[in-house]
Amino acid sequence: MVVNQQTGEIICTAHGQGQTHDFRLFKNSKVLLKKDIECFVDKGYQGIHKLHSNSQVPYKKPRNGKLNREQKKKNRDLARKRVIGEHIHRKLKIFKILSDCYRNRRKRFSLRFNLIAGLYNYELRHSQQQT
Repeated sequence: MVVNQQTGEIICTAHGQGQTHDFRLFKNSKVLLKKDIECFVDKGYQGIHKLHSNSQVPYKKPRNGKLNREQKKKNRDLARKRVIGEHIHRKLKIFKILSDCYRNRRKRFSLRFNLIAGLYNYELRHSQQQT
């Protein structure tokens, strides 16, 4: 899921069949991000720099080692930026289609997920217009 950090809007979604790792799903979806767009990802996206040079991945603790203060600070700053996307993910999981086992036709999952993302974007715009 690609999210606009300023507006909190969902820009793009991708789906896989069964349990697929997020990074593999990203590579298979062939979503092209502009070079000037910053990409904030989690530790599972090690190697994303080869696909998108303007991406930030948190530091992993080395085996039998520790992170220094600067690395911990950078990880904390990155987590503060990523939390917006995590909150959006939580709001989408309110719809049980994302948190429970999907038991309907597989073909329609992406359609329904995109409808849920559209509802989220609509409600977001509607709440912003009223304030």
